[in-house]
Amino acid sequence: MGNLDTPFVSVIIPVFNDSKRLVACLQSLENQTYSKKSYEVIVVDNGSDEEIKSVVLQFSQVVVTEEKAPGSYAARNKGISLAQGDIFAFTDSDCIPHADWIEKGVDNLLGVNNCGLVGGKINIFFKDTTNPTAVELYDSVMAFPQKNYIEGDKFAVSANLFTFRSIFEKVGLFDTEVKSGGDYNWGRRVFAAGYQLIYAPDVCVDHPARSSFKELYKKIVRVIGGQYDLSQNSPLYPSNKFLKLLGRDLIPPFKFSVSILFSGEVNEFDKKIKIIAVRWYVKYTRAWERAKLQFKVSKVRER
Repeated sequence: MGNLDTPFVSVIIPVFNDSKRLVACLQSLENQTYSKKSYEVIVVDNGSDEEIKSVVLQFSQVVVTEEKAPGSYAARNKGISLAQGDIFAFTDSDCIPHADWIEKGVDNLLGVNNCGLVGGKINIFFKDTTNPTAVELYDSVMAFPQKNYIEGDKFAVSANLFTFRSIFEKVGLFDTEVKSGGDYNWGRRVFAAGYQLIYAPDVCVDHPARSSFKELYKKIVRVIGGQYDLSQNSPLYPSNKFLKLLGRDLIPPFKFSVSILFSGEVNEFDKKIKIIAVRWYVKYTRAWERAKLQFKVSKVRER
């Protein structure tokens, strides 16, 4: 186990049918700057059709378990139940943590008094850097604004999250009734309990951009479904907020469009137009999916 200088860390990764990208994730975790004696990696297979165990057995730092109840938050809770560390680190099977990810995560967590969680930076990368799709370009601008989540909404996404075992003992586990938004719910509980939430740009993972409208649509359905579940079940997410978000989704994204046109982050005009077009698609697809749930037209969800 770890010591005061290098506390023992349990890295928890849920996976569902993502064995190829899981290999890259585990390879990066095999080569951390943190002492190998001071961390473990727990992979939780959430009912995959693919062979996960044989992938995991290639790596010395990793153990595998299974959670049949569908949902990444149920899988994360299973990992927590087996974890030996006093510090928990969460990432996803499609993420590639930087070599100093654990080291920097622990340093930031221990460096702040009364720290409840540390959320790190999530860098977006393309399949083909020379020819990104419209959806990839959009994701590079909009996906995972972790700093905004932590400072504005008071939560961190679990693709890059560090916390203490004692925080879960204080505020409880992830909500398994939601398929998306469980990290929002949990982070808000941590904040409500009086802990500090820290954004750490030096705690980095790389995450692939979604490359197709099919992948983007699946995310929209999952996120909207999670928000609807929260609006029905969580006192931290009042039901009228879901209706307010529906109204917001119906507002044309003129302000966003103008900001992209004059943005220095994207130089080529055709790329700006692609990003704007995807934004319009996202806004009104979200509104449509939100309305279907609100008015009981559909109960279909993506996991």
